[in-house]
Amino acid sequence: MFITEGVKNLLIINFIAFLATTVLPFNLLQYGALWHPANQPPYDFFQPYQLITHIFLHGSLGHIFSNMLALWMFGSAMEATWGTKRFLVYYFICGLGASVLYLLVEYLTIQTGFYPPMVGASGAVFGLLLAFGMTYPNNYINLYFLIPIKAKYFVAMYAIIELYAGVSNQYSIIRGAGNTSNVAHFAHLGGMLIGFILIMYWKKRRY
Repeated sequence: MFITEGVKNLLIINFIAFLATTVLPFNLLQYGALWHPANQPPYDFFQPYQLITHIFLHGSLGHIFSNMLALWMFGSAMEATWGTKRFLVYYFICGLGASVLYLLVEYLTIQTGFYPPMVGASGAVFGLLLAFGMTYPNNYINLYFLIPIKAKYFVAMYAIIELYAGVSNQYSIIRGAGNTSNVAHFAHLGGMLIGFILIMYWKKRRY
């Protein structure tokens, strides 16, 4: 499969950032991850720039591999369709939208005074997945590289899974049972939601 210029540059930046987290003599994740502004000392690390920097940071090799694989698969197709400028605008707006929804949900449900930080391009990547499903609904995606499924069903399935997992996890937190997942499910949903709104806006404006 081909790789487009914008996607290639994003892949390079992400892998350089991941390498930096392993070799730098200080904790890059502490400064670049998205910390909640409602955190109290000693976890009051929030800075506005983290709304962008966290998109380029990942917590593990598996985390960055899965996100970059999806970025390559769906991002290259959408950049080829839209052009680099529109693709990058969409990518970063989805990432920011994911951040905002994540921060809001955490604030409304967590009562302990500590809000865990978030890293990763998942929100932006889920936005790309939504865009691919809306643009090429009848194209087939090989689930786990084995099972072919139409893009529109693939997107719907992932949205339902993320919604169920997100609601279940936040309900567990509200009941006082603790965080049952380290995955920011509502960030994923936020990327898809903002992506849908942006695509519909562009269609209306014929942009």
